[in-house]
Amino acid sequence: MKIVLMVAEKPSLAQSIAKILSRGNMSSRKGLNGACSVHEFTGPFIGQTVHFKMTSVCGHVMTLDFIGKYNNWDKVDPAELFSKAPTEKKEANPKLNMVKFLQVEGRGCDYIVLWLDCDKEGENICFEVLDATLPMMNKPRGGEKTTYRAKFSSITDTDICKAMNQLGEPNHNEALSVDARQELDLRIGCAFTRFQTKYFQGKYGNLDSSLISFGPCQTPTLGFCVERHDKIQSFKSETYWVLQAKVIPEKDSCLTLEWDRVRIFDREIAQMFLNLTKMAKEAKVRLLAFFGHHTIQKMLRPWKECREEQ
Repeated sequence: MKIVLMVAEKPSLAQSIAKILSRGNMSSRKGLNGACSVHEFTGPFIGQTVHFKMTSVCGHVMTLDFIGKYNNWDKVDPAELFSKAPTEKKEANPKLNMVKFLQVEGRGCDYIVLWLDCDKEGENICFEVLDATLPMMNKPRGGEKTTYRAKFSSITDTDICKAMNQLGEPNHNEALSVDARQELDLRIGCAFTRFQTKYFQGKYGNLDSSLISFGPCQTPTLGFCVERHDKIQSFKSETYWVLQAKVIPEKDSCLTLEWDRVRIFDREIAQMFLNLTKMAKEAKVRLLAFFGHHTIQKMLRPWKECREEQ
């Protein structure tokens, strides 16, 4: 019986997908890294009965970094990081031994189905998984297709089964776009972080920071923070008026009603609404569904008094 390895992006997702595809009839065990489980069951696949092994990674398997000698801040000019410094792929979390785990589970498998998230990052992780597993899998015969990609938008029985019946291929171009973005983030972030940290520490000896970080993702976030700070600094308080009604349905009981308009900045208009409220002889109450039965019964008792005040 042939073996199909299926890989999701996180352990909880792998468990949910395996439970749906196996209809709950599966066995589970912990993987060698202790973080990922492997769920096994038997079922149909491209016209044959196969043994499925459903497991996962924990996000990105690999990360990008400069080679060792370029990580020395004192010996490397930050400008070199833009073009001269070579990069290399390293395990994103060495403690998880994710590459070894994938190699062990991929050994002897005939097919692989990638259940990574359906975005560019997911496509990139697809090829990280393939780099680890394909060398360990059985070699295909006669150009047989062995790699499949599942596309899904929700973890429901219908969507997962539909994805399984309409398997495609991972998108290499989208994966490469993530590689390019990662390299840009690394080069720009490291170069500017090192440059501005050295510059400001040399200029301001009492700078209360050992690292002044910079990154393309931080720039818009910093912009939001500055914009919010400017609004707070330039804020000028204004006088406003609020109408509030207190309803007393029975003795020793009071219900404070909030004005749907919340507040108004024109005193004359506020006075007009107050006068209209004072002229009212009764109030119409709409009860929301989350009130309990006894609470509703109590609120529906005849009201003895109704006061409106500013």
